[in-house]
Amino acid sequence: MSAPLRLGILSTARIAERIVGGAGGANGVELVAVGSRDRARADAYAAEHGIPRAHGSYEALLEDPEVDAIYNPLPNAMHVPWSVRALEAGKHVLCEKPMARDPALVDEAFDAAERAGRVLMEAFMWRFHPSTEQLTRLVSDGAIGNLRVVRCSFGFDIVGRDENVRWSGELEGGALMDVGCYCVSALRLLCGEPERVSGEAVEGGEGVDARFAGVLRFGGDVLGLFDCGMDVTPLFGIEVVGDRGLLRSSDPWHGFSPELVVEPAGGGPEPVPTVAVDPYCRELEAFALAVRDGGPPPLGREDALGQARTIAALYRAADEGRAVTL
Repeated sequence: MSAPLRLGILSTARIAERIVGGAGGANGVELVAVGSRDRARADAYAAEHGIPRAHGSYEALLEDPEVDAIYNPLPNAMHVPWSVRALEAGKHVLCEKPMARDPALVDEAFDAAERAGRVLMEAFMWRFHPSTEQLTRLVSDGAIGNLRVVRCSFGFDIVGRDENVRWSGELEGGALMDVGCYCVSALRLLCGEPERVSGEAVEGGEGVDARFAGVLRFGGDVLGLFDCGMDVTPLFGIEVVGDRGLLRSSDPWHGFSPELVVEPAGGGPEPVPTVAVDPYCRELEAFALAVRDGGPPPLGREDALGQARTIAALYRAADEGRAVTL
């Protein structure tokens, strides 16, 4: 049996706790270290989560010879710089979404991965949930006929706004970057790459969008619509409309209580059996498999570039008040 992938976490960000839980059940992954800019915080985090080693700086974690790979959950503006540093230190990198809003930065990161001979993957855990696989299979198998419209929503209300990096323009926060990127991911997964986008943003202060809504035009006259927000009541969902029915997916992003329903034209709703699993666990297993086998990761350069190009175009459309062609 192959040795497990020894994983280190770059910072004690709250989202990293999901990776801690996922690593506990993932085959082929062992969580061995955590790094923080505050040694006391790193020690406390390691003790709380049963992590063997703690480092008092990000640099020290990257220098740890007993760490094979890094999970990077730093704020958005720090994703590429620290992922590149980790790759140059010889570590494989699982970088939290979105990798960047600038396609040139995404290319920079993957160029660094190629030079280092290491795996770099964008961490969209929702893509690894069985309900996502079921949804895409139903669409591709023609369960609702020809695709016409896809609608996505993801929103929540942030508590403790003043301390939350999502409200920082300097750190590239904002609703589209934080949760709207899931909607963009889903629209691209189901419809391909957009040809044209439009967007509307509601400013939340400090140069970030509190809410964002977008329209994406795809080939075959398929439309994608999404809305997201950081000051709204919680909302999650995907609705896929065809010419012979529709599909609804509740809780598609977290997968805590996944539910898929098919509604054929002229018929009643038909639930599709789904299972609740930890998508972070499956994400880590897919990452470890790519490292072990030396193949491309499931979410590599092409997908990350598609995300960044679309996000950049949406922000540009909102800023300029016009549709932007990709």
